[in-house]
Amino acid sequence: MELDVNQLTRAQCYKLLTSLVVPRPIALVTTLTEGSIVNAAPFSFFNVIGDDPPILMISADVRTDGATKHTVRNILASKQFVVNLVDEAIAEKMHGASVEAPSEMSEIDLVGFTTAPSQRIKPPRIAESPIAFECELHTELDFNARRMLIGQIVWIHACDGIIDPGDLRRIPNMYHPVGRLYANRYCRTRDEFVLDNSHYKDVASKFGK
Repeated sequence: MELDVNQLTRAQCYKLLTSLVVPRPIALVTTLTEGSIVNAAPFSFFNVIGDDPPILMISADVRTDGATKHTVRNILASKQFVVNLVDEAIAEKMHGASVEAPSEMSEIDLVGFTTAPSQRIKPPRIAESPIAFECELHTELDFNARRMLIGQIVWIHACDGIIDPGDLRRIPNMYHPVGRLYANRYCRTRDEFVLDNSHYKDVASKFGK
């Protein structure tokens, strides 16, 4: 099958891309409204994109009436947000937080999360999340149908036992994030495997000799 993306509607392109580029990590983003209500919303157009400075991005759609999501409005107003990562234990509540709730209602209360204070910014993190990144807004990019927000990570929270203090890598089998597939379909990440590319290194090192 060959597809010309210029011949696809926005909805068709969205369905195609989100069902093929899988799994995608999930950012459960907490922000504060001007009235100090904690908003929580999941985003799967999300990833870490740099390390110096440490930056990540989330992307939110703009509705057909031109309205933006509560999360985007809150970030643009306060310049701060928290990306809470999602594991198996909180997956159901994360999905519950995806519903369209009134701006005066906190999704934290709706699904039963608990908040914990952040270290450097005002929006709180989700206490049940295994890892949380406190972020300050670095850059906003407007793509008409989407708004991309790039956040600079200023503080990292991690539950005890997830990070090896020696090499600062994740300890295997201590953190089980879930990935987004499409619609209400998700996947687990327990099936890990290791690959060895030493053979290709040897071939590359001998090339031209």
